[in-house]
Amino acid sequence: MAVTHSVMESPLGPLTLRADDGVLSGLYMTEHRHGPSVEALGERVDDAVPAAREELAAYFDGSLREFSTEVVLRGTEFQRRVWAALRTIPYGETWTYGELAVAIGQPTAVRAVGLANGKNPVSIVVPCHRVIGTNGSLTGYGGGMERKRALLDLEGTGVPTLFG
Repeated sequence: MAVTHSVMESPLGPLTLRADDGVLSGLYMTEHRHGPSVEALGERVDDAVPAAREELAAYFDGSLREFSTEVVLRGTEFQRRVWAALRTIPYGETWTYGELAVAIGQPTAVRAVGLANGKNPVSIVVPCHRVIGTNGSLTGYGGGMERKRALLDLEGTGVPTLFG
């Protein structure tokens, strides 16, 4: 398997895109919690995953609401179910961890859903930022709370944030 990565600028700062055989397998922000080691990113290729780069640019300029970029998600079966459910949360909407647990058919697995959400390897494209606490509060985000707030503001979720 050929592993490559590229770095693109964004309103959130530099984004590192990892690709496995040309398919997006990771999207990480500076100081990303649960990010891979530098060695695991593979060779740097400036034009790696061009479709993902184009879609991310369109997302940030407000002209893209749904990603079609192919992704490969490596994790446990449970994690992959959570990550697949994240992709069904519509742009501009938020779900609670409890709603996400119900969506995967495991309403009592709220804590496990939260842990899986936090280990999402493809931020933004797999929109883990759209998950909030039961009381409507913003909860942790691998890229940092300010970035989560900025993404929710961009999407106009109506969730109170520092910027909204």
